[in-house]
Amino acid sequence: MKVVIIGGVAGGMSAATRLRRLDNEAEIIVLEKTGHVSYANCGLPYFVGGVIEEEESLLLQTPASLHNRFRLDVRVDTEALAIDASARTVTARNLVKDETSEISYDYLILSPGASPIIPPIPGIERALPLRTVEDVERLVSEVERSPRHAVVIGGGFIGLEIAENLQHKGISTTLIEATDQVLAPLDPEMATPVADELRRHGVMLFLGDSVEAITPSDVRLASGRFVPADLVIVAIGVRPDTGLARMAGLRIGERGGIAVDEFNRTSVENVYAIGDAAEKADALDGSATLVPLANIANRHGRVVADHITGRTVRPRTTIGTAIVKVFDLTIATTGWNEKRLAAQGRQFFAVHTHPASHAGYYPGAKSMCLKLLVDPSSGEILGAQGVGTEGVDKRIDVLATAIRAGLTAPELADLELAYAPPFGSAKDPVNMLGYIAENVLSGLIETVQWNEVDGYRAQRAQFVDVRTREEFARGTLPGAVNIPVDELRERFSELEHTDIVVNCQVGQRGHTATLLLNELGFHARNLDGGYRTWHCSPAAAPLQLVG
Repeated sequence: MKVVIIGGVAGGMSAATRLRRLDNEAEIIVLEKTGHVSYANCGLPYFVGGVIEEEESLLLQTPASLHNRFRLDVRVDTEALAIDASARTVTARNLVKDETSEISYDYLILSPGASPIIPPIPGIERALPLRTVEDVERLVSEVERSPRHAVVIGGGFIGLEIAENLQHKGISTTLIEATDQVLAPLDPEMATPVADELRRHGVMLFLGDSVEAITPSDVRLASGRFVPADLVIVAIGVRPDTGLARMAGLRIGERGGIAVDEFNRTSVENVYAIGDAAEKADALDGSATLVPLANIANRHGRVVADHITGRTVRPRTTIGTAIVKVFDLTIATTGWNEKRLAAQGRQFFAVHTHPASHAGYYPGAKSMCLKLLVDPSSGEILGAQGVGTEGVDKRIDVLATAIRAGLTAPELADLELAYAPPFGSAKDPVNMLGYIAENVLSGLIETVQWNEVDGYRAQRAQFVDVRTREEFARGTLPGAVNIPVDELRERFSELEHTDIVVNCQVGQRGHTATLLLNELGFHARNLDGGYRTWHCSPAAAPLQLVG
């Protein structure tokens, strides 16, 4: 058996090494057009910032080490030019020797990855992408020239990581994002603390603005502003590299990636596609999706190797779990966000909490914000997001596992998670999400979301802040009256309306007050996530600017 693999990073190398473990006699050829294989491209921004000090740390394997251990024929600086599916051959060119050859195959695995999106704007040739080792070498060379001002175009994961690392190097950094928020996978109220964290560390943000031109000394924005720029990095996103697939007549899917079945087979016999170039099946609705993540690419490589060698394969859908560090914050997400659910007309409700990373009485507990999205009929967990300084990764991993396992939101309350004061709470934040979801699903309590506040105000509902007088004095919802929860039994007669929206700081005291008011004959609803969630949301932003 002869297998040719185009692309030698995550997916391609996973396929190659798994194939070798399963078949010691197979001839396995890996073609990689860059000079490196099996490198940690997720670590590239941290090499720019000096967090990862040695470039060799990013290079997990070399052609020599892969040959020594696995007897793989790895050909770097070799670009695949064309595929003849009928003849089962690949035309490849050695970029160093400028020699072209034809390579036959029994099976072909396409793992070309994705290419950075480079917008067609004047001067864009001055902007540097960050996708390969060669890209990072060019960028490091520019950073070593000690530029004073850098501009990062794009507020996604890579954009934020490179902005942080440029700031670490003492370079005054501006980040420009055409939409109104950073990190599109987050919902707006979850993205606001991330933007605040960037500003707190000196990164200048231009949100809802776009780049019109890049000159030798600055960047011109659509708003008319000019931003000084000795160095420009473009990190708008990536698109599947499908050039070879299109030329070979492979079917391209609705999302622009190579269409594959549950075993990653393409529309052409004996040709597979994996990693960032291939479309995936979304776990929530089965639709085609693009998720350029290394763990999915690695899983694809294993699936294809197993399928080629006749092993039983377990098809895998994706929920798109991702995480990023931005200075002192950890931001993580899994499943769908509220924006996508709303766009698809999917019914849901949201739960916001602000728990501590571990038991509050144990020193060092840090606050986080968690958001859970739930189907109101079935209790299915549709997605989750988390932002905080500690403990976010642990909770998102549990929630991602719960989604994969098919647990409903109330069943989160049943999870027996490891507890000791330095590590968690007796009621873990994940358990608490389950308790709250169960209360909503059972009809025990109604909640109001941050973006519904104005609607309830228009309906002349009365807003009652049940925090202490000191908390109330530091800021509250417009028009709210203050009756601390501990005084509510004695003072409820002061309320002028029966339709009540209750808030506290994060929702817990509001829950107690809402149930009490309902027993007293009011129709009370609790502001989900409390004042803190509302205060972080776009709904509060105009008031904050005026203040």
